[in-house]
Order: sequence, then C-alpha cells, then structure tokens
Amino acid sequence: MARTVARHTFEEVMVPNYAPSDVIPVRGQGSRLWDQAGKEYIDFAGGIAVTALGHCHPELQQALVSQSTQLWHLSNGWTNEPALQLAADLGELTFADQVFFANSGAEANEAALKLTRKYARDHYNSDKHEIIAFNNAFHGRTLFTVAAGGQPAYSQDYTPLPPGIIHLPFNDLASLEYRISDTTCAVIMELIQGEGGVIPAEPTFVKGVRELCDKYNALLIFDEIQTGMGRTGSLFAYQQHKIIPDILTTAKALGGGFPVAAMLTRKHIADSFTVGSHGSTYGGNPLACAVAGKALELISNPTLLAGVRQRHTLFMDGLQQLNRKIDIFQEIRGEGLLIGCELKAHWQGKARELQRFAEQQGVMVLIAGPDVMRLAPSLIISYPEINRGLKQLAQAMLALKMGY
Repeated sequence: MARTVARHTFEEVMVPNYAPSDVIPVRGQGSRLWDQAGKEYIDFAGGIAVTALGHCHPELQQALVSQSTQLWHLSNGWTNEPALQLAADLGELTFADQVFFANSGAEANEAALKLTRKYARDHYNSDKHEIIAFNNAFHGRTLFTVAAGGQPAYSQDYTPLPPGIIHLPFNDLASLEYRISDTTCAVIMELIQGEGGVIPAEPTFVKGVRELCDKYNALLIFDEIQTGMGRTGSLFAYQQHKIIPDILTTAKALGGGFPVAAMLTRKHIADSFTVGSHGSTYGGNPLACAVAGKALELISNPTLLAGVRQRHTLFMDGLQQLNRKIDIFQEIRGEGLLIGCELKAHWQGKARELQRFAEQQGVMVLIAGPDVMRLAPSLIISYPEINRGLKQLAQAMLALKMGY
C-alpha cells in the first residue's frame, strides 16, 4: 500500500492535535537531517532532547538489529535479559534499587504518582494523599500527569481533573513551607523546567524541598524526563545537586530515539507496587531495553559527559556573542545542552516565528512557550556543526529583528 505522501497528507489522515512544519525529514545522520527535497539541516532540536547520540548512531543500530534477531516481545508473565540488564545498570549508576519500565515519560510519571499514593496509604493512611507540584511544570499528557503539570493550557479542556493536586510557585521555598503538611504524600518537580521555559531550580530550593519532604514524610519525585541521560553534563541532574530523590523518572534520551521510559526508586518504596497493582504491556520490551542499555553505556562514559560540559560553554559563548550583536534575547540560560533563550519584550510571543526563520536557514530549533527558543542537540554534536548551526541561527535572529 505504498503511496506518495506530502505535507497536505497530514490534514487528510492525521488527528489535528499537532501543527507540524511544512518540512518532512526523511533521513538523519548524526546531527544532520535531510528533507524530501534533499535540503540539509543542522539539528539543534534533538527530537526534544531525545536523540542524545544523534540520528542512526551505529552502536544503537547494532543493538537493535542484534536483538531483533532474537526476541521482540513477551508479556509481563515472563521477564527478559535486556530488561534485567538495563535495570541492574541503572541501579548501579544511580541511587535506585529497583526499576519499573514504561514507554513514555508520561507513563513513568503516572507510575510515580500512583506509587506515592499507594505507599502513603500502605504506610500511613488514606488522608495522606495530596501531591504538591509547581506552576509552569510539565509532567506529561495523561489525565493524572496533565493535572500535575502547572500549565492550565494543557489541562483546562479536560476537567474535572484528578483531585488532591496543589500547585505552588517554582523556586519559592517559603510557599512550600507554608503549604506542605502531614497530608502531603509527594512533591514532584523538574530540576530544570523544560517545557516551562528552561528554568533551572535554584540549589537552595532543591535542598529545601528535600528537607521539607523528610520533615513531613512525603516522597520526593524528580522528573528527569528531559534532564536525564547526560543532558545537563552529568548522567542525571540530581547528581550535580547532590540531593537524592525517593523516585526518579526518565525517558526521552534513555532509548536514544527508541520509545522507552523508566521509574527508579528504593526497594522499601517499590514494595508498595505489589503484583497486579500496576503494569504496562510494552514496558520492559526487549527491543527497547537492548537499545537503552547501549545508550546508557555510551552516555555514562565520563569522557562523553565532559564533552557535554565543553559544548555547553561553546554554545553559551556563541549565543551570547550573537546576542551582543543582534540583541533580541533578554536572557540565555540552562545547563549542559538544554539551553533556553528568552526573547526581549519587543519580540515576546514570537518564538515560533524565530523557529520558522531558523528552519528556512537550515537549522532546527525548539521553543519552550511563546517567548523562549530552546536548544537540545545531540550530546556529541561536532564542533564544526555547532559553529555552522550558530551562523545559520544568526541569520534567523536577524530576520526576526528586521521583521521578515
């Protein structure tokens, strides 16, 4: 049933909840993409922090091909070697004792939120059910996770939302101290609010959240869907803060582009997920876990992580140099290779327009809300590709400034 497809095919056959670019990429290699017309692009978007090792990394390809000749899928009535190996490796590299696998970040966060409520019910009482989240946060698109997210634009059409979720200002420890109580079962937070504008959590805030959770016997969930797997220059961002959560969720770059997610926790917490209390048909799929195992091996290499920090400096220096000349950003912020450039007041609301200009120039970027351009390229993007992409981005910035 092969047929010729083009951008107009989207309106004909796809549910219209996305508004994709007119460009259809058909091939990727490393940090470069080519569209149907053969035009080449430098990829500063990384599939929203997913393709951490670039497109079609040969070792990830080999892991997938090798596993595809052995075993594709089992029900969770059986386990499999790639899942066991990946779980053991994640535990060795983090605080965690045990792992639950899912397919997406939303599913990992759904599992984490459910686990905190069941843990509180098992160890305390049913009154201890409140979950504290933060304004501007993003935790996924399921009904539970969209309720936990702090952006009404994503949740307002789906009321009534699951109750018992409280939203507070991010980086405001006083408001948390005032509101947290013995009825709080969990606090969920991003260490860098990605979709919310690339806003890092302040170190004193992270430390204070941990202390308040301990005081009120609430579990602390770090949503590292976007910051995990080397994105900030350490394997997970919590390792830079030296604050250990009770639960951590990760996805996106975990499979380097193959769908897989994980919830990591300690054994005494995991024990509340008794047999049958939660599940996922595809969670722990052998193909996904084989690819993720190789991605974890490569990304956890200290040399690669040091390279992320070096590339951060190159990007920040380059962006600041461009902005000194073109002057459209009021702040450039972020950690590692998760960088946000917030537009000045005159250009507020035009981040998507800047994204379109960048694509025309041959560089793919992201947005994080209407006012922030976001970059999340491959962790191993080459220095020449960084320099070339920044030159193309400069032309896009000029186009926005000049109004064409």
